[in-house]
Amino acid sequence: MVTERSSQLTGNGAVEGDASLSILVVDDEADLREMLTRSFSREGHSVTAVGNGREAIDRAGTEHFDIVLLDIALGPGPDGYEVCRTLRARRNVVPIIMLTALDSEADAVLGLEAGGDDYVTKPFGLAELRSRIRAVLRRTGTRGGGMGADVLTVGPITLDRSRREVNVDGETVRLTFSEFELLDALMTDPGRLLNRQELLRAIWGDSAYRDPRAIDVHIRHLREKLEPEPDKPKYILTVRGAGYRLGTG
Repeated sequence: MVTERSSQLTGNGAVEGDASLSILVVDDEADLREMLTRSFSREGHSVTAVGNGREAIDRAGTEHFDIVLLDIALGPGPDGYEVCRTLRARRNVVPIIMLTALDSEADAVLGLEAGGDDYVTKPFGLAELRSRIRAVLRRTGTRGGGMGADVLTVGPITLDRSRREVNVDGETVRLTFSEFELLDALMTDPGRLLNRQELLRAIWGDSAYRDPRAIDVHIRHLREKLEPEPDKPKYILTVRGAGYRLGTG
């Protein structure tokens, strides 16, 4: 068992005392594999991404992973259910989160009965996925700090991932799901410029069928809720022609 170390995200976004994770991503969608690899690698985690069930079984059988993100529908070869059953039959106890576009109770039950620890329905936001990973790692008794701090603070803004609460100067601010995910993405790496496509992926897990102008609408609503003067933003800043970044006021 890996000893859990405390994790604290400082005001400038740096992670202190945080153990990185070894993550196996199994999905036949190349864009999703690339997005998850890029996002988790940027946070300091080691990511192995494969596109089929046979390779997933082989890699999980010979390498150590802290968690597996496993798509159910993998095309030709073993699907996610079979991969999961095979690993469990080999007494591999690595925590597994099933990724599925099939939003039904029956699919969730099948995934859990195959040996999965949890499931996330596509499309999903990165903040939601991080939260599920933290919860599964804690529940399975492996490690829980690897996905970063539950509470992020930048200037007067505090975001609590576990409670899904946001406070500004101590006052609770009610945000929609998309507004929360967007703010989480900006606060994870304060000062870093994020373009609209990156923010779309942070909220919904993909950007292929989303209108980038939706980000502008969410940004406007966030400013109305967080900024003292929404027309003169101090925290959610526009970089003209490029995207948005979080300022510290």
